[in-house]
Amino acid sequence: MLPVIQSHRVPFIAAIVLSFVSLVFQVLVPNMLANDITNTFVKHVAALHTDVIFVVIVGVLAGVTGIVSRQYLFYTAYNVEADLRSLIYQHLTWLSFSFYDRVQSGQLISRANSDIRSVQMYSIFAPLIIVQCLIGVVAFCFMLSINWALALIAMIVMPILYFVGIKMRRVMFPISWITQARLAEVATVVDENVNGVRVVKSFAQEEAEIDRLADAAEGVAWAYIKDANIRAIWSPWVQNLPQLGLALVLLCGGWMVLHGDLQYPEILAFSLYLLMLQAPFMMLGQLVMMGQRAKASAGRIFDLLDVRGAIDFNHLNFTYDNGAEILKDFDAHIKPGETVALVGRTGSGKSTVARLMTRFYDVTGGDIEIDGHDIRDVTLTSLRENVGVVLDEPFLFSISIRDNIAYGRPDASIEEIQAAARAANADEFIVRLPEGYDTVIGERGYTLSGGQRQRIAIARTLLLNPPILILDDATSAIDVHVESGIYKALRELLTQRTTIVIAHRISTIALASRVLLIDEGRVLADGTHEDLLANVPLYSEILAQATNEGSS
Repeated sequence: MLPVIQSHRVPFIAAIVLSFVSLVFQVLVPNMLANDITNTFVKHVAALHTDVIFVVIVGVLAGVTGIVSRQYLFYTAYNVEADLRSLIYQHLTWLSFSFYDRVQSGQLISRANSDIRSVQMYSIFAPLIIVQCLIGVVAFCFMLSINWALALIAMIVMPILYFVGIKMRRVMFPISWITQARLAEVATVVDENVNGVRVVKSFAQEEAEIDRLADAAEGVAWAYIKDANIRAIWSPWVQNLPQLGLALVLLCGGWMVLHGDLQYPEILAFSLYLLMLQAPFMMLGQLVMMGQRAKASAGRIFDLLDVRGAIDFNHLNFTYDNGAEILKDFDAHIKPGETVALVGRTGSGKSTVARLMTRFYDVTGGDIEIDGHDIRDVTLTSLRENVGVVLDEPFLFSISIRDNIAYGRPDASIEEIQAAARAANADEFIVRLPEGYDTVIGERGYTLSGGQRQRIAIARTLLLNPPILILDDATSAIDVHVESGIYKALRELLTQRTTIVIAHRISTIALASRVLLIDEGRVLADGTHEDLLANVPLYSEILAQATNEGSS
């Protein structure tokens, strides 16, 4: 969601700033009124009409800035809505037919309409209410300047209000999710009846379909009634608790006025500030309700768009065309954000797993799932945009280094390209070249060393920022010193994505939180590096063999 809003950051920031300025002008009014009353009626040192003119000017400025801020805010909200619709449609066009075989069209229509509208409504009102809460802080500071004891008395109810808001948020989210899901069920029934009307009429099933729609509508009604009941229980608490604070202020403030500890203009200004402070809290209940509905809707939207990175290899079998059987009942499961190393002898099937993940080949048995979706159910474009691979034999084009790194993202800025190069520990040698990033390398990059080519290949993949990253022995051509620099930078990046590391060196395995030992196409052992080293002799043998080959 943040990248979508960020694309409209200028009008969004302008809206927030102008809204804040508008409310600052409003906060000045009570203090001005108190000073006006004191100067005119108590001290007799100023003319009333002059003070009134200043108050009017401040009011006009508050109104103008408020109007402009709302225009910018609505502009941002509706453009965010349009962008989300476009993203969903673009994503849906990439999905294959098998996805549509499993997912009802009504569910998709609901997510592209009512769910997006809930997010859009929240994106309009939430910033306004948050700004008003900030203004509440400013108003409270003015209250402290008038009488700190009375200000603290006014705040007595705020801890109770906080805990009520937390409880309200917890009970609202589940019913908000159910409401959006049941609206999608109604959309599904309507869509099927409109498109299948000839079948319905041919079999005289009108009454059955009406009953089916009625059942779906009753489900929506139940969810709305449940939602209304929750609002009825919790909204009065949120809206009326601030009134208790006002009553305490009138009681204690009146006592102070009677005893000469507080002046009439001060109690007037204090009461106006307290009313300003109440406004955001009275809207807090509405914000919580809208927020939970928007959260549920956003979750349903990004169920379609987001790749969390959970990978399931479900009893894979794979045989190359030449008859070589590589994987035999390969079964493994990787959690989102986890870094897992695949270790095994040469020919055990490690690199084959990487090729199957990107569908360079298709499995001959079993399936691979990402976030519960069979990778054969999505288009190759969508899959490969979300799974980045750095191969053990990097290939570079005879174009500039900048263009090689930006090969997957031609529109990337030079700052983004340099950041990817630094993450791959390539920036240091690139800037020393005659033309820097504009240096044109020879055919297949052979004017560079193997380690330099590999680092550019790593930068090329990191620039895509895929949620799933596969490093297929990616540092095999890099010396240990340079490799440690790359891994130092990679550690931070790997925490943000699911990573499969096909490893031979212990330094590479150290990147992983878990190791899968593969032998003869199966997962022989699963655990941490230390556990396997202590308990699995084959693992120690493979590492010793790899170390000897590296030193030789």
